[in-house]
Formats: sequence, structure tokens, C-alpha cells
Amino acid sequence: MSAPDFAGYNAVLAGREEINAQLLIMRVQPDEASFDFKPGQFGVLGLLGREARVPEADDEEPRAKPDQMIRRAYSIASSSVERRYIEFYVTLITSGQLTPRLFALPYGGRLFLGPKASGMFTLDRIPPGRAVLMIATGTGLAPYMSMLRTLLVNDTARPFVVLHGARYSWDLGYRGELESLARLRPNFTYIPSITRPDEDPHFRGHTGRIQTLLGKGIVETLSGVPLDPALLDVFLCGNPEMIQTVKEILAPLGFTPDRGKERGTVHVEEYW
Repeated sequence: MSAPDFAGYNAVLAGREEINAQLLIMRVQPDEASFDFKPGQFGVLGLLGREARVPEADDEEPRAKPDQMIRRAYSIASSSVERRYIEFYVTLITSGQLTPRLFALPYGGRLFLGPKASGMFTLDRIPPGRAVLMIATGTGLAPYMSMLRTLLVNDTARPFVVLHGARYSWDLGYRGELESLARLRPNFTYIPSITRPDEDPHFRGHTGRIQTLLGKGIVETLSGVPLDPALLDVFLCGNPEMIQTVKEILAPLGFTPDRGKERGTVHVEEYW
């Protein structure tokens, strides 16, 4: 492995897959061979202010200093047993500082990776056998991909359900992989939905906001998993409006927030 750069870079972009112009899967290989994490945790990526930005990025005001390391936390999407790279699922924020630079980073480009993963958005507090409903908008899907890729291989009893919302079908990252998992694993149900079907007429799946689908009983119908806090834990990741609405739907059913020493049945990771 090469030594860390003087600038602080200690990893390389070992793979990049553009889902579309605004969604990117990045596979980052650290210089150090070991990067341990639990499924659901996040890592920190960084680039210097001198790095190139994609042309569609907004004007940067104020401009980042050339030697300033711009760091942001991103949920890890890869399996925790994957040793070749750490995968991140990133959306382009044209007004942001880091993502316009990450999207411009070429294959083989150097970047900063924080020395360790962090976060409590994991399955550690969930008793074995309890069903898990994972609700996400956009790139909020990332931590669930890590959980599924790590656990679904061996856990054939616990019911897992993913309810994922996006504007268009081409924004449903990992859709092919999740559809394959749903065919192969009888304890896994994948429910994608889009909110702009008039502009995406070829999509044949569910439409509407995922909180609306949840309220209509789509999860129970398709998965057979009841919205019962005695049997189910719910994970929420993504848009704060979605998170708040879903919490309001779940509260009258007896679901409680998981915080600190009080084990609850609703686990939240807000992306902004």
C-alpha cells in the first residue's frame, strides 16, 4: 500500500458507478488494509478545496480555501465483511462544497477517509428474530444495503422489509440488486415507489409518497409483517419530512423512539 499523501489523502477511488447524473456509487479503498465497521454506521470522506468541481455545480460563495480539507459523513453501503473497498451512495448537492468535488473525482483519484466508522444506527439493539422495516428516501437507502448485504446471507428467519421512495424509477439505486434479493430470499420484501409517475410512464410499481403507502397498509399486504411494535422495529433514514410523518403514523400504534438507555422500536438517521 502507498503511504498517505502529504495533503492528508489516505485512500483511493477504486470504483465509481453513476446511477444517473446526480447519484453516484463510490468504492473507496483505504491505504491501510483494515477498516472495521458495523452495518448501518457511517464514514467520513474528504477532499481539499483545490480539487475540481463538476460543471453543473453552483458558484461557490465563499470559495473553499485550496488547502482546506472539506469533510462530510456518509453512510456505508457495503457489507461489513467486504475487505476490498468501502462503498458509499452519494447524491450531488450542486450548492454543496464536497459532493461537486466527489462527483468530479476520477477513477484512481486520491481522497481522505476518516480513520474509523461511527454511528448508532445499527441492528445491535434489535432482539434476534424480530422483523425489521427499513424506510428510506433517496440515498437514505445506503445503511440498509450494508445491513442486508451483511446479514441476509445467513439470517433466513428474520423478516426484512425495505420501503424505498424516489422521484423517478431511475433514482431507485440498487433496485436490480434488491429485486434479486427479494426473489432469492423469502424473508425479504422490497417495495419501491416513485412520486412523479406522469414523467416516468414506463414504471409499473407503486406510486406516491412512501409515508402514504405505509398508511394504506401496503407493507402488511405485501410482506405479511404487521405494523405491531411487539413484533417489529422500524428504521427511518432520509428526508426529515418523511421521517416526521412516519413517526406520527407509528406513534398511535404504540411505536416509541429508541434513544439512550430507553430501547424503543423506531430508529432514526436524518440526512440533513
